[in-house]
Amino acid sequence: MLGPVILAASRSDRMRRLISAAPVTKQVVDRFIPGEDVDDIVPVVRNLADNGLELTMDVVGEDITNPVQAAAARDAYLELVDRLKPLELGTRAEMSVKLSMFGQALDDGHELALKNVRPVVEAAAEIGTTVTLDAEDNTTLDSMFAIHEELRKDFPQTGCVIQAYLFRTEADARRLAESGSRVRLVKGAYKEPASVAYQDKHEIDRAYVRILRTLMKGEGYPMIGSHDPRLIAIGQELARQAGRKLDEYEFQMLYGIRTEEHLRLAAEGHRMRVYTAYGTDWYGYFMRRLAEKPANLRFFARSMLTKG
Repeated sequence: MLGPVILAASRSDRMRRLISAAPVTKQVVDRFIPGEDVDDIVPVVRNLADNGLELTMDVVGEDITNPVQAAAARDAYLELVDRLKPLELGTRAEMSVKLSMFGQALDDGHELALKNVRPVVEAAAEIGTTVTLDAEDNTTLDSMFAIHEELRKDFPQTGCVIQAYLFRTEADARRLAESGSRVRLVKGAYKEPASVAYQDKHEIDRAYVRILRTLMKGEGYPMIGSHDPRLIAIGQELARQAGRKLDEYEFQMLYGIRTEEHLRLAAEGHRMRVYTAYGTDWYGYFMRRLAEKPANLRFFARSMLTKG
């Protein structure tokens, strides 16, 4: 029940100021966001890779209000590519981008976002890796899928994200599975109305399983974005039923959540990719992590009380 309240708070300037000013906040945020700039994040990348894990890197920030900020977001990702190049990790370290950071919501935003994201995809390909387009709220998805389709003409390995709680997603999954795309399936972390999305957790879980079955049977590369032990077990079984080898799908989890499970899956031979975010504009990302999982909220509240 608290999820919608927290998501509303993620858009509140007053709550942003209050939480950002709390002395304990940085300590708690560090659990989910291990650095503010690329110098902070390179040692994290090395450490995760040395432990047999893969990564998808996210420079956090969504509320872009002008083209200059959108260009700065592009440049931040290009800097990340430059720093990843000497590590020679290839697809073991890819990138995740939110098109809102590249100007999608501005005037002529669709064309602007495509213009800004293309150099990042090109640079990623030059060092042997790729980019996944993150899903945002439902009003942005037609633009995201169109940009995804356009990028895949030259860079077919470009991935995208679909969200199980949206009614439209089962149809999107069928289309993407047939195209051979890389697809990350998540439950969904934006506040969506009942007219477009399931509101009940059990309905969302059932939709997740239906969609994952479609992806596993299809021609694409499924990426299972979940921390739910039951869904992870179901994912393994669906992969087995579909005759997929361990390198023909992967698991993805957030940095700082169920770390031991990351290592366990990697030790069993699974591809286990850690979604690793960094940057100074962390507030919206952090609040969605709290909304997604009550345990995260309890962790934050307990830390606030203890330090308070």
